[in-house]
Amino acid sequence: RLWDLQGHCLQVFKGHNGWIYSANFSPNGKTILTASLDKTARLWDLEGNCLQVLGHEAGVNSVSFSPDGKMILTGSRDNTARLWDLQGNVLQIFKGHKYRVISISFSPDGKTILTGSDDGTARLWDLQGNCLQIFKGHKSSVTSAVFSPDGKTILTGSDDKTVRLWDLQGNCLQIFKGFKDWVTSVSFLP
Repeated sequence: RLWDLQGHCLQVFKGHNGWIYSANFSPNGKTILTASLDKTARLWDLEGNCLQVLGHEAGVNSVSFSPDGKMILTGSRDNTARLWDLQGNVLQIFKGHKYRVISISFSPDGKTILTGSDDGTARLWDLQGNCLQIFKGHKSSVTSAVFSPDGKTILTGSDDKTVRLWDLQGNCLQIFKGFKDWVTSVSFLP
């Protein structure tokens, strides 16, 4: 659902046949991406019209637009992330995780992506599908993985109740402990 700040529902997006795990606005605010257990991600206009259906072999956990809004990234329970153009064409499939891809994000410059997985790792990739770095150290699923605003470090959150700060070479710079339960989302101050 699309809401205004006064709590009024402006639009209902209908079409998925399963739980919706993620929704994001495009950088220009004119389209929306959704991810669903029904094995699809969908691109919508603000009027609720489905513009594209992007398919995986299993449920889609997360979706993101590239910083310039020209590409879409999806992460799935089929253990892959996929890069798409806005016409629904697959540009690249990122394979290497042993279990589902839970978290995905673009670097601020849009030249690399980050994936987090149930296999306890995060991976840094170039847009051609080459794994540039594997971030190992969590004892359970990496549920959230994001770039810092300057793109020089990353932050990962995990079901192991920790958050880790990393440099791009895979070195853990800091471990944040003290959480009483899973860490499901992390972010940097802009």
